[in-house]
Amino acid sequence: QVQLVESGGGLVQPGGSLRLSCAASGSIFNIDHMGWYRQAPGKQREMVAGISSGGTTSYADSVKGRSTVSRDNAKNTVYLQMNNLKPEDTAVYYCRAQAVFGTFWGQGTQVTVSS
Repeated sequence: QVQLVESGGGLVQPGGSLRLSCAASGSIFNIDHMGWYRQAPGKQREMVAGISSGGTTSYADSVKGRSTVSRDNAKNTVYLQMNNLKPEDTAVYYCRAQAVFGTFWGQGTQVTVSS
């Protein structure tokens, strides 16, 4: 099993920045890939960014150039730095871990971009 706990969400003005964190515990050595997803009210959950165990990153077109996903293996933590935030970035952000024995999700953290 893998447990994921997100933090770092909040209310930010348009153009502002936030850094989300996802702390992993449990059978972390079996994790192949970690990603950030988001779900806005009335919309489907969508991938935002991901990072493989080897450090390869990927981004949704909507956040490319404004976001950076990174990982600190010593802390078992994955980060999502988001800059130049827009109102359309408002959503609940979820951390996802893909392990050899299954997929795990965190509880989510709310990000609201509003003036």
